[in-house]
Amino acid sequence: MASQGLLIHAVSEFARTLARGSALGDVLNVLAERVTTVVGVAGAGVSLLESGQFRFAAATDERCAGLERVQEEEQAGPGVDACLTGKIVTLADLPGTSVGWARYQRAAREAGIAAVASAPIGHDLEKIGAVDLYSTGRRDWSAADLGTATILADMATGYLVQARELDHQSRLIGQLSRALDSRIVIEQAKGVLAAERNISVNEAFEVLRRHARSHSVSLHSVAEAVVNLGVDP
Repeated sequence: MASQGLLIHAVSEFARTLARGSALGDVLNVLAERVTTVVGVAGAGVSLLESGQFRFAAATDERCAGLERVQEEEQAGPGVDACLTGKIVTLADLPGTSVGWARYQRAAREAGIAAVASAPIGHDLEKIGAVDLYSTGRRDWSAADLGTATILADMATGYLVQARELDHQSRLIGQLSRALDSRIVIEQAKGVLAAERNISVNEAFEVLRRHARSHSVSLHSVAEAVVNLGVDP
């Protein structure tokens, strides 16, 4: 059963990990390690939903990693169900439970895993992944166990959503920056042509655009050639 003292310590340590801006892989490894310690299980694994596919991301040891890989290969298992339904999945007696994951159950038996609990990682209606808790003995998962897993999973969710948003903003800023650079070089090319040919900037722009269309190249490429290479379109 989860200890309140251990949970407080784990939350504090995990929060510091997130605040340091650690790499995603490190964050997920810490998540698996913290939930293992607090809940008192044999190990844990984390998988994420990527382009509609459940992908293994982190695990506390090779035994748990093996079970996460089986879920990835089969696209079936408790973590997959938890992720797709957004609900916690618990199996107190995995070998004795009738589920549609024959290969996963066989792999768990070979690994000495007798019980599993999976908590979804998600934001609003968005499915992100799941954290899986593994026990070597039959286990009736308590509300405290599942609450602990959910708290840490929710913290990881916040980090994942924020990281994705920052990545989106970074890419958007990059696109805007490239668009601005392109506009600047086009303005420069218009000025060069207008001066060389004694025409208006509007006429210079038409020259650039006609050349780009007739040669099936971008307007930006033509402008760069005019400015940097002295090409006369």
